[in-house]
Amino acid sequence: MAWLNYHHLLYFWTVAREGSIARATQKLHLTQPTISAQIHALEESLGEKLFLRSGRRLVLTEVGQVVYRYAEEIFTLGRELQDVLAGRPTGRPVRLTVGIADQVPKLLAHRLLAPAFGLTEPVHLVCREGKLDRLFADLTTHSLDLVLSDAPLTADTRVRAFNHPLGETGVSVFGVAPLADKYRRGFPRSLDGAPFLLPTEGTSLRRSLEEWFDRERVHPVVAAEFSDSALLKVFGMGGVGLFAAPTAIAADVRRQYEVKALGTLEGVRETFYAITIERRLRQPALVAIMEAARNRLFT
Repeated sequence: MAWLNYHHLLYFWTVAREGSIARATQKLHLTQPTISAQIHALEESLGEKLFLRSGRRLVLTEVGQVVYRYAEEIFTLGRELQDVLAGRPTGRPVRLTVGIADQVPKLLAHRLLAPAFGLTEPVHLVCREGKLDRLFADLTTHSLDLVLSDAPLTADTRVRAFNHPLGETGVSVFGVAPLADKYRRGFPRSLDGAPFLLPTEGTSLRRSLEEWFDRERVHPVVAAEFSDSALLKVFGMGGVGLFAAPTAIAADVRRQYEVKALGTLEGVRETFYAITIERRLRQPALVAIMEAARNRLFT
């Protein structure tokens, strides 16, 4: 097994921060040939060039930029470890990396994650949006602390993780004023033949809506389909068609997208989940998110 030489990494990191080997010599109290040799040894072990010369300056290569980001994190954590052992406050925010499934409404994601910023200890939030399979893969490698999803992790998904139900909400239909005024009368039967914007097939909300349409024998005209929930609502704001969104954020949807609510679809429910590697949540930010969702947002 190949081991990373952290002395070599320290010399590289110092040169990258200082911008030149000459300035790094003053920080490290070493000669230029020594530092050059150590960086060359690191490049040899990694099999990649880390610097390119531009005139009299050293410029990081693409690989060098990646290595520098990791080195920055490694040595920052080292300083933090020393501070912790010495009983000093680190001043470093807790990093919370969250994956958000495409179909989770952005307004809802904001409401779910906002409680993390109300803690005494500061939080550095990183949000990544994407397809569930990609997010689950990142979860298993611990690149994510949490995945927000509108569907639970199933046994078919070969990921060892746990579903934490955040809450359940009804589903309401929205539209710009002309469409809302036109189709509100006789709702929900009035949706028959109405222009409608749908999530793409295979999503939880799409299945629930189609089941409701079939059960009620209501057949709207599908004007467009979207994999991104925010883009769907932007088209709704443009008057292309009516659309469905969680009742729990109805007031936010009306205000953000300048639309009106026609009513709620009886029997259509959406459940949202926090999916983590841990069965029991211990991180304060995750606990705050869970408690706020269950006790306030989805009551």
